[in-house]
Parts: sequence; C-alpha cells; structure tokens
Amino acid sequence: MRLTRRGWAAVAVACGAVALSWQSGPRALNAVVVPLVVVLLAGLLTVARADRPRVVRQPVTDGFIREDRAVEVAIETDGTVAATVRDTVGDGLSATTDPHADTTLDGEETFGYDVRLEARGERRVGPLSITVTDVLGLVERRFAYEEPTSVLVYPRVRDLSQGPAADVETLASVADRRANEEFDHLREYRRGDPLRDVHWKTAAKRPEDDLVVTEYTDDDDTGAVTVAADCLVDRSDEMASAAASVATYLLERGATVGLATPEGTQPPGSGRAHHRELLQLLAVAGPGELADRTRRDADVLVRTDEAGTTVVVDGRELAFDRLCGLERAEREKPEGGNRTGNDGHGDHDTDGRPGMTA
Repeated sequence: MRLTRRGWAAVAVACGAVALSWQSGPRALNAVVVPLVVVLLAGLLTVARADRPRVVRQPVTDGFIREDRAVEVAIETDGTVAATVRDTVGDGLSATTDPHADTTLDGEETFGYDVRLEARGERRVGPLSITVTDVLGLVERRFAYEEPTSVLVYPRVRDLSQGPAADVETLASVADRRANEEFDHLREYRRGDPLRDVHWKTAAKRPEDDLVVTEYTDDDDTGAVTVAADCLVDRSDEMASAAASVATYLLERGATVGLATPEGTQPPGSGRAHHRELLQLLAVAGPGELADRTRRDADVLVRTDEAGTTVVVDGRELAFDRLCGLERAEREKPEGGNRTGNDGHGDHDTDGRPGMTA
C-alpha cells in the first residue's frame, strides 16, 4: 500500500498549510489541513480493508500466425472498488486492443482484450496486476497474479499444389497408396469383388479360367504414412512449416498420418482432431536430429540443414520452396516488388487456416 502522486500532492499541500498556520493563525490549519487529513485517513482505511480480488483466466484458443484471439479474465470482488487492471503480453504476441483498463470492480466483472498471434510456439499472456485505489485516488494497493496463460501458435501451413506437377505427384503417391496394402492371402473370386483386387498372374495359371483375388491384412496401422522431421540448424520454424504442410496435404488426400519429431511422436490417425494434435506437436518442435532408424522407417522425411529444407519421398529429394511454389513466385515477382510475408516467405500459403481445421 502506498500513496499515489495525487496523495503525495495532498500531503505537500497539508504541510504547506501547517507552515502558513504559524503566520496566519490556526484557521488556515482548520480550513485546509483537517479535510486533507480526513480524506487521506479514509483512503488508507478503505484500501487497507480491500480484499484481494479473485481472478480466473479463461483459456486462449490455439491458432495460426496472423490470427486474432480474445483474452478474458474473470475478476470477482466482495465490494465495490476503483481499480486499474493491467495484463502483460508476451513475446510472439501483440495486443490489438489495450491490455489495461481503469474501471470499477463490483462483484463479478470480466476484463478482456485482443491479441494477434505473431510467431510459432508456446506463447504466454500474463502476469496480471490489479491496483486498487480509494475514490479520490490518493492511496493505492497493488495485487499481482503471476500465473500466466499459454497459447499455442501453429506453424504456417503452405499450399503444396503450387509446385511442379512431378513433385506434387510424387508426394501425392504416398497418400494414394492402399490403406491396407500388406498382403495376407489369395482366395477365389466372389461376385461383387472389385476387379482391381484380381490377381491376374495367378488366375492365368489356374484351369478353367478361375479368378482369384488378393486379401490384405485388416491391421488399421498397416499402410499408414509416417512423416518424420528433424532440423540440424537453428531454423526450426522452417522445418515445422514444411512438416505441417506435408502432413496437412496428406490428411486432406485421405491418408492416415503419423508424425515423428525430436520433441515426440504422434501415432497415425486422421480427421480434424488428429490434425490439430499434429499441429500442436509441431508448434513446439525445436532443432534436433532423429534416430537413424526413425528416418529410415519414415515414408516422408522432412529435413532442414544449412542447404535448406528438403522433403524426401522414396529416395527422391524435393526442395520444399519449389514444392510449395515459392521459387516460382520469386521468379515471377515484379522487379522492385515485394510479395513476401512477415516470415520471409511468399504469399503462396493457406494463410495458416487449412480447411481441415476450420
């Protein structure tokens, strides 16, 4: 608890009045000093009796770079107090509305403002402070709430349909593989079996032209696509963007996708909820190198090193910038023009909001 500038000014006036009273008589003391002393004592008593406000932070929804999110804090008090509420916006976020407010707290109130997601990673808002004052603003008492709220900012997801057709088809071939491609056994053809399952080579050797079809295992994990990503230099944002773009592209083509990074793994899955799980893992992925076996077993390997980021499919290396059309965009950019975004890439991306997670 302490005096505000206004409070110290009141003290200075009171002291001046006391000094004048020695020359002008006690009337100056009664007319000025006594009211100031009364309001100062009342302010001290009011602020000293104020209970600590109770604060509950609402969770902030995860999102993509350049998206806006609402930050809300529920504040509860037992009485009516004048207060200044101020929150702290951490690195990788920017406030688009004022994160502080001068208000009157009475019972249950909600303090809120908006932030913009600026950079990938686990970002934080907080700590929060509430400064309670008396009615005249002479005395204040500050309450600090150190516990912050985190928000995950997903990596940028690029549109991979902008690259050369051969590169796009190479990546698409991974998703187009049979989901249950592991051979189990052969059996006789039954009416209704698709002709693509007929094993023509075996059927040609059978008498009376009997057809046989191939049966595959029913293991749900068989044929799932595993994307592995590692980063050998301090460019993890680039690696995470490439892995997120590849995983999103494969999921949208109907593949079952798993992910391996130096920070952890996600088993194969599909659907919007699984997509968000992959993005959450990539939001916090940092530099690191995968085990040799993990890289060998991966269907798609995303690797970032000094030379850049490459996507390896069936032994073929695809430059990520070329795969998402950034090289072509750079060539087609008008002389002196600037089509790059805030992360140094061109504008051939999904703006961080692929349809799967809408």
